[in-house]
This record gives sequence, C-alpha cells and structure tokens, in this order.
Amino acid sequence: MSAHPGLAEIERARAALMGRVRQTPARPSPGLARRLGAPVVLKHEHEQITGAFKLRGATNALANLTDAERARGVVTVSTGNHGRALAHAAREAGVRCVVAMSRLVPANKRDAIAALGAEIAIHGASQDEAQGEVDRRVAEERLVEIPPFDHPDVIAGQGTLGLEILDDVPDVAQVLIPLSGGGLAAGVAAAVKARRPRARVVGISMERGAAMHASLAAGRPVLVEEAQSLADSLGGGIGLENRHTLAMLRDLMDEVVLLTEDEIAAGMAFCHVAEGVVVEGGGAVGPAAILAGRIRPIGPTVALLTGANVDPAQHARIVSDPAILERLAR
Repeated sequence: MSAHPGLAEIERARAALMGRVRQTPARPSPGLARRLGAPVVLKHEHEQITGAFKLRGATNALANLTDAERARGVVTVSTGNHGRALAHAAREAGVRCVVAMSRLVPANKRDAIAALGAEIAIHGASQDEAQGEVDRRVAEERLVEIPPFDHPDVIAGQGTLGLEILDDVPDVAQVLIPLSGGGLAAGVAAAVKARRPRARVVGISMERGAAMHASLAAGRPVLVEEAQSLADSLGGGIGLENRHTLAMLRDLMDEVVLLTEDEIAAGMAFCHVAEGVVVEGGGAVGPAAILAGRIRPIGPTVALLTGANVDPAQHARIVSDPAILERLAR
C-alpha cells in the first residue's frame, strides 16, 4: 500500500464493502440550486445503515484485520458516529468492541452505541483526553485500535463515497464535505481528484474548535479547545501524531469554510423544511454553506449529507424556531 491511500485502495475498499453498506441516493435540490445559481445534488449518506458515513471506513478497516487481530477485539475513540459504525461492524463480525468517548458526546449517541453491544468508556472532556483511555486499553488488554479517521483503511472506506459521487454526477465541479479529522474529506478528495483533477473540494466546519482548519493553517497538527456545537460530530482533534489526513488535505483540498452556529442551524432547518429529511448539524454544513453564500457557483455541486444521528428534542427545537425559519425565508 502507498504511504497514503489512493484510487487503487479506494476501489479495493468498494469491492470489500459490497453488500455490507448501502449505496446511498443522490437527489437534486432545486432550492439550493436557486440559491447557488448552479445545479446542486445532495448525497443522502445520512440514510446509511448506522445513520452516518462512518460505516464505510469502519467496515473496511475491520475487514482488513487478520483472524488473530479480530480475536483480540477492537477499540476506538469517537464523537459518536464512528463508534456506532465500528460497533455495528464488530457485532456483524462477532468481534469485541470498546468505544471511548468524552463527556461532550451527546447521550443519544452514547446510548445508540451501547445498544449495538459495544462497551462504553467515558473519559475526559475532549476527544484527545478520551484517546488516553484507548491507549491504555491497547497497552493493557492488547485490543486493536481502529481510529476514527487517520488510518489508511478507514480513509479508503470513506473514499468509496467519492466513487459514488462520480457515478451519480460525472460532471461534478465541486464537492462540499463536512470536515473534522479529515478521513472523509481525504478519501473523497483522493477519489474525485483522481478522476476529475479540476473539481474543487471544499471542507466545511464550525467556527468553534475546527481542529483541521487550525492545523492546516499552522502546517502541523495543533490542539484546539473543544466547545459545544450543533455540529458536535465535527468536534475533536486530528491527533498530534497525524500521519495521513493532514498531509492529504494539504495537497488535495481547495478551501475550508467555517460556519456560525446560526448558519448551521439554518442548514438543519432547510434540510427538514425543503428536503424533508432529518440531518444532524455536522451533516448539514454543506447546505448551510450554500445558504450562507459561502460557496461559488462554478458548476454542478454535490453536498454530502453525512449523518442523521441528532438528538430529537434538539432537532425539533431548531426546525420550529421562528427566527431560523425567518432566516430561511430571506
């Protein structure tokens, strides 16, 4: 395997995932197309089996373990969606799974992971602190770590979304990708740029604690303070020993857009009101960036809706807020 996963690894991952994950639908969004002034297609990855794209990377990584490694069990750190994905994949394979999370992870995400049979370990007030529990389990229990993003097999698995985008929209001009640790953005960018080098890849995150954005600006992995955000799934650091995603995104990503909490809320409400779908804050940042006027109309644009695992009470509050609905009507 090359230093970083490329098109060959992503194509192998697609074969490995056949029948294990859903090929999710891509649907035009007339409302966003009017706002942008160019065709917009939404990739409904929130309809994935576990409610988020993370199942692709977790399943591919687990599929590439040896029998001896599977017998030892797996462990990961997660802000929610990767843990749920790994728990699902591990249950399907009959493998022990431990998920470490910080106190900031919403209860609905913790409960969903536990319901899949994974062991939950709450540790610290950030993903970086929760990583300490993973390191302890690896050292003391010899569990195999499958990290949420900075791993070649995880990146390649997420990159299968890029292949589907190319199938769905062969003339795609730009792709809007929620940006956190960079596994999704790196994998999708690697796939799309391999086939359409001139297509733009735009990473989108929240203003509060965007670790990859800060690390790209610094030219090295940096720690950022995590804060509560509607885009909770985009929280967490990129790892001070980051080996793949930072370098890949430095080379492959064209731009990063940061959004306010109000803009993220508007994206969630738009998905509900105009598209009839429930999408969590971190999964709705693509539409939110278009609504906020942060995206250029350069041609057919694909926005990834990456997760549906939102607290129901929070979602109901946002989509019924008169101020947010008024913002959409402008």
